[in-house]
Amino acid sequence: MSETLCLDASDPSVVEHAVELLQRGEAIAFPTDTVYGLGAHAFLPDGVARLFAAKGRPGQRAIPLLLPDAESMSLVCVSIPDLAWELARRFWPGALTLVLPRAARVPDLVTAGGLTVGVRVPDQDLVRHLCRQLGAPLATTSANRHGAPDAVTAAQVLEGLAGHVPLILDGGTTRGGQASTVLDLTVSPPALLRAGPITAADLAAITGDLDPAPHARPGRTAGPGD
Repeated sequence: MSETLCLDASDPSVVEHAVELLQRGEAIAFPTDTVYGLGAHAFLPDGVARLFAAKGRPGQRAIPLLLPDAESMSLVCVSIPDLAWELARRFWPGALTLVLPRAARVPDLVTAGGLTVGVRVPDQDLVRHLCRQLGAPLATTSANRHGAPDAVTAAQVLEGLAGHVPLILDGGTTRGGQASTVLDLTVSPPALLRAGPITAADLAAITGDLDPAPHARPGRTAGPGD
């Protein structure tokens, strides 16, 4: 790839171009509700492979899916418990990733061959709009080369990923901050896989019993990002 464009995310024609790239199986960078993310069409294995190539690491670790709305859980998950819908109503859009049984259509590259997938509705209008226009979730990781610091500006993304992605959507400086809380709903009681902005007490008010410090289980999604 010879050129990386860094274009204004508030321009509708730029966003339309971004959707076209995602539909073609490209990976692009964009601002999220924490740091800049690197994303690809969740149902296109070639796109997910390009995401990992841009990141500079093999696809040996599960990555999460960003959704436009809670109803989209049904596209990528099966056997969704009532508790998941209740948590989604309370905390989405927001900083809670739910780990649920994956649907067959989710590529193995997304889950690293595991049987679960992490899903979240971000508190960021642009990302939800991209998903809606794409008609699919976004498989995501942070928009930096493997081992490099997270990027909170488009310029930082460009510094690390120039030549590795065709497009960076410049949405200004993101808020940064703590990664999302990760809650595994495939076990009983639900297991807190990663602490985050939504606390164990917040969750326990809805879930009741909560395993606050489990070990990461083989074949399960341990949490998104790097």
